[in-house]
Amino acid sequence: MRLTEINLREKEFHNKLHSGSGKRKEGFFYKALSNVYTDFYKILSQLSPNKEVLDFGCGTGSYVKQVSNFNPKKIIGIDISENSIEKAKKNNSENIQTTEFKVGNCEDTKLNSEQFDLVYGSAILHHLEFKKSLDEIYRLLKVNGSLVFIEPMATNPLINFYRFLTPKSRSHDEHPLTNKDLNYIKSRFGNFKIRYYGFFTLIFILFYKNPESKIFKFLAQ
Repeated sequence: MRLTEINLREKEFHNKLHSGSGKRKEGFFYKALSNVYTDFYKILSQLSPNKEVLDFGCGTGSYVKQVSNFNPKKIIGIDISENSIEKAKKNNSENIQTTEFKVGNCEDTKLNSEQFDLVYGSAILHHLEFKKSLDEIYRLLKVNGSLVFIEPMATNPLINFYRFLTPKSRSHDEHPLTNKDLNYIKSRFGNFKIRYYGFFTLIFILFYKNPESKIFKFLAQ
């Protein structure tokens, strides 16, 4: 597996993160994005049945575990972190017939071209050399295949200020997506849709207890 200096730093960061519990204090804020994951799983449930699926930057396999319930033909999870892959295998031990995990570089997976009907991921592209990873996804997808990703954006000044104040909470090289990145996706894949989440729910996070509250649902509209 050929790795750049950035790849090696990302690998070290995530191996360290997942050598313990893998939990981060920033997890408190994730409840503000609950509706992201509701929509994410809804889309994946529609695209996965009887399909060849790739979890791009699978981490500890939590998404694979959920997507396995959508009756895919096969799911492969790939991640640069050996610690993550080890945990992913344990977390999906009951689905060994339909799941496979590989330690690998998402910028150069060594997987077969046009192998997958669906490639998905969460908070992975912003850790990678963006164009290289998108070109790799393009190579991996079958004709008329689909890609679905959740990624942070660099367009919110409040969140950018928080990132500035908390540099140790993320890896050195990660880069939230810009409009330039979105334009590259559109130029590479053509049919492209984007939806923004979390602006109001994040601002008013102290005013609701959980994502099932009426306040959260009102803000999330």
